[in-house]
Amino acid sequence: MEKPLILISNDDGIAAPGIHVLARIAQQLGDVFIVAPDSPQSGMSSAMSVNTPLRVKRHENTDYNDNVNIFSVTGTPVDCIKLAMNNILPRRPDLMLCGINHGSNAGNNLIYSGTMGAVMEACMIGIPAVGYSLMHHSMAADFSQTVPYIEKISKAVLSKGLPSGLCLNVNFPAKVAVEGLKVVRSAKSHWTEEYREYIDPTGRPFYWLTGKQIDEEPEATDTDLYWLGRNYATVVPVTPDQTNPAAIQTVLSIVG
Repeated sequence: MEKPLILISNDDGIAAPGIHVLARIAQQLGDVFIVAPDSPQSGMSSAMSVNTPLRVKRHENTDYNDNVNIFSVTGTPVDCIKLAMNNILPRRPDLMLCGINHGSNAGNNLIYSGTMGAVMEACMIGIPAVGYSLMHHSMAADFSQTVPYIEKISKAVLSKGLPSGLCLNVNFPAKVAVEGLKVVRSAKSHWTEEYREYIDPTGRPFYWLTGKQIDEEPEATDTDLYWLGRNYATVVPVTPDQTNPAAIQTVLSIVG
């Protein structure tokens, strides 16, 4: 029997430590293909390259079992999934894992996330897919607390699959002992003070993304931000379908 085939990607780039922690876990579960951007692509959501040629580079495997294949792509996380499916993988993968992201994808970060953009791309073509994120942006982040949970979730999804049109967004608190795991919804949230103004040497202003995430429902006990703030890992079921059929009659009353 063939081993399960596992596709791994991220949005932090092929050199980010998080993806290699994830790959070391996945190599125990099956044959692994890492297909990741050649440079950081955070915040790219579901963007794909339309007017730019893409190049693929195969990397030497010096740190893994023989069942791990490593490729980088000069594009976005979604580009990586599309190229993997059409030009790189020997067959359809049994599982797609993304991350481990350096930084939170909880709350409304889900919308902007290149990590979850790749996960939703895989989900839309029927591949069970999970995105993993640690709430610590440092490239020196400690991922050790995430490992047992990633092993458990990845094994379960590989064995049991996921319902059609459903993928998972998993987040971990950083710099703490993880207390447990909660399956919840994304918190309603927004960002404030999003850009900071600076002056360049010629006297011209420029702006750098910054800001703070605000939980709009801090007392709601069924959200990811609530439980992450209490040192729990969270699992949020996600669907790429952002339409709202329940609102059709309401919209008809407005525009019909």
